Amino acid sequence: MKLYRIAVLIIAVCFSVIRGSGQDGPKKLQFSGHLQDLNTVWVGNINSQWYTMTSVYNRLNLRYYPHQNWKFSVSARNIFNYGQMIYQFYPDYSDLLVKDPGYLNLTWPIAKDSSYLLYSNIDRANIQFTKGNLELRVGRQRVNWGINMVWNPNDIFNTFNYYDFDYIERPGCDAIRGVYYTGISSSVEIAVKISREEKITAAGMYRFNKWNYDFQVMGGLMEDDIVVGGGWTGYIKNAGFTGEWSYFRDKNNFADTVGIFVFSAGANYTFKNSIFIHGSFLFNTNGTTGKAGPTNPLDNPFINIRDISPKDFTLARYSLFGQISYPITPLINGDISVIFNPNDHSAFIGPNLSFSISDNISLLLMSQIMIGEKGTEFGGYGSLYYLRLKWSF
Repeated sequence: MKLYRIAVLIIAVCFSVIRGSGQDGPKKLQFSGHLQDLNTVWVGNINSQWYTMTSVYNRLNLRYYPHQNWKFSVSARNIFNYGQMIYQFYPDYSDLLVKDPGYLNLTWPIAKDSSYLLYSNIDRANIQFTKGNLELRVGRQRVNWGINMVWNPNDIFNTFNYYDFDYIERPGCDAIRGVYYTGISSSVEIAVKISREEKITAAGMYRFNKWNYDFQVMGGLMEDDIVVGGGWTGYIKNAGFTGEWSYFRDKNNFADTVGIFVFSAGANYTFKNSIFIHGSFLFNTNGTTGKAGPTNPLDNPFINIRDISPKDFTLARYSLFGQISYPITPLINGDISVIFNPNDHSAFIGPNLSFSISDNISLLLMSQIMIGEKGTEFGGYGSLYYLRLKWSF
């Protein structure tokens, strides 16, 4: 029997036990999700062949509250990709898309060929117990320790890829998490995760408020590294000001290696006319000051198959981010973001327009434009253009 079947069986048994013990408590069932069609055009060179791909994406979320102290959550993604981009990268692309990051294999292909892939993924499946100031959660979940909007050095459990804009729920992990709230704005949190390689990430975090700022400090083990870090969030005048840092050092060769220090800080401000601006900075001692393009073409972050770690959000030493967003009308929003590598002078530009057609139907027009010489961080990838129609229920 496959691991994912065992996982589903264990969750079902626990769910039945909890349901039976909570017959006298309030019951509440919540169901939501969305269905969307995302069309992608990849233009490597304006004079060369263009590649297309269509992704039909269905997400289902189930929340059940059998008792006031218990919550059961499960969420699944069903994705059907077809088109020339699948053919271009097949079989590597298909194989990597169905590689589950968790200890339990909850991602599996349903059907595939050289031009299409249909697969399912359970990215949330957990049981949560809450009583007083204590909160415990077991199963596949998102352990969110990040603060900044783009790069999160503190997000050691389930780091997300900024370029994967279509995965708004962000990835989860197989973990046990406990939180004890020591005050209105303070808490102690401990989490333990196991990966598909059976490597352990275990750490603790303390959050507190001082000088009208929220601070956090963390420390523990991230697979093969000892890690310590911290972060803050607050305001300078009316502008939001956030930052976080982490230091990683190989636990097996602690005395013989040099650690990796990753720091990210950002600021944001909303004007009276609703224009929103956001800037961020990333520094990584392990990054290069030369051309930051990957040597392996499968490490292309724009096709969302590279494993992202807080130690290597990019291969560059320095990165700069800027964003401007404006609600053109109550139903139309315009946004443009830019990431610039000041060393190899390459850049990513991401303009988009979103339209609210109705209360639960939206349309998105978006581009991911890469500029730079071959071998630089953003050079040689061409550009991606998207059209997405989404229905939420």
